[in-house]
Amino acid sequence: MTSTTEPTEPLSVEQLSATTLLRFATAGSVDDGKSTLVGRLLHDSKSILTDQLEAVERASANRGQDAPDLALLTDGLRAEREQGITIDVAYRYFATARRRFILADTPGHVQYTRNMVTGASTADLAVVLVDARNGVIEQTRRHAAVAALLRVPHVVLAVNKMDLVEYEESVFAAIAEEFTAYASELGVPEITAIPISALAGDNVVDASANMDWYGGPTVLEHLETVPVSHDLAHCHARLPVQYVIRPQTAEHPDYRGYAGQIAAGSFRVGESVTVLPSGRTSKVAGIDLLGKPVDIAWTPQSVTLLLADDVDISRGDLLVPSKDAPPTTQDVEATVCHVADEPLTVGHRVLLKHGTRTVKAIVKDIPSRLTLDDLSLHPHPGRLVANDIGRVKIRTAEPLPLDAYADSRRTGAFILIDPADGTTLTAGMVGESFAAPQPVKDESDDDGWDF
Repeated sequence: MTSTTEPTEPLSVEQLSATTLLRFATAGSVDDGKSTLVGRLLHDSKSILTDQLEAVERASANRGQDAPDLALLTDGLRAEREQGITIDVAYRYFATARRRFILADTPGHVQYTRNMVTGASTADLAVVLVDARNGVIEQTRRHAAVAALLRVPHVVLAVNKMDLVEYEESVFAAIAEEFTAYASELGVPEITAIPISALAGDNVVDASANMDWYGGPTVLEHLETVPVSHDLAHCHARLPVQYVIRPQTAEHPDYRGYAGQIAAGSFRVGESVTVLPSGRTSKVAGIDLLGKPVDIAWTPQSVTLLLADDVDISRGDLLVPSKDAPPTTQDVEATVCHVADEPLTVGHRVLLKHGTRTVKAIVKDIPSRLTLDDLSLHPHPGRLVANDIGRVKIRTAEPLPLDAYADSRRTGAFILIDPADGTTLTAGMVGESFAAPQPVKDESDDDGWDF
């Protein structure tokens, strides 16, 4: 075991800026060892502080454990520590010399499926854990399906607790074959299987001496080297306007800039742009980045665009290249995951937030609910309850510029909000899912909020 008590040289600002960022999420059934894997990853990569390790050692001793329980590094809630389970999504930030990481440790219980949606919605990679003794189970398939729905481009199958099956290659091979076949059917583009023991540290950071039949990377090696080939810089350029800057000072009497974080793609000075949903056009006259002018900016930089023409633009508008503008529509068809305890029903009046724009909307139809166990469709359920995934048709009060989620995870996503108290109800993904619903006839308009 690698000690974390020895001081290590911190990465310099130059080193950190030179490394790429990988967002990844862990998922798996209860007691598969997700939190232990995360703890082992942080511990063996020397990414925890001495006082953090001491706190874990004290907490473990209070529970009567002889060795530190590394799962406690992520299970921070009192209820999590008392029950030995993960309830909420725990985010951890760490870095090696090769890459920076944002890690989301998600719960394994069925009733917390919505938490996995939250943790994996921005992930570049998902680590799905399987207990080598149990193999691929219902919850494993559910997590693979969620990863596919969210278009997570890389999935790692971590077959854990190999020490409890005598490190048998045949056990690992059978599980890897079954999972790969299932995930491939869902459209997961890349699957990497790694046999590990999170408790013993086999193949997490250091290669295992107990599995000489395995010649692939350890978990950390894969995380450090997996290509982020879906780079948003190569997607359709999109800038949701967050704020209009008009200092109106003697130094800047005519300055009018449109500030926001570039959601995808890149913008260049001189490029023709269109303002949506109004459709007005202009050219990029300048780009300010951190107070300095630049010729080009790309995601995820926060910038201020200056346009050649005096165009009416406000928060919620979307700036896009004129040659690559998405269509605007008031009729939205999407796959959604319902995350609130209150059901989502046909006729439900909601607020739809897309980027920086929020509009009134109404749920016109719920064509189907997806059963993740076998990917079957339950037609016209009438409502979605917490953790349900289904298809919805929504009518908005104002036109929205929407990309398909398959083309852009940032600008193809939205949330539905309860207008009464601001509660997030549903996370949505525009366009078709891997299990498209059967077409249904639109119902007649509901009374009230007719658009």
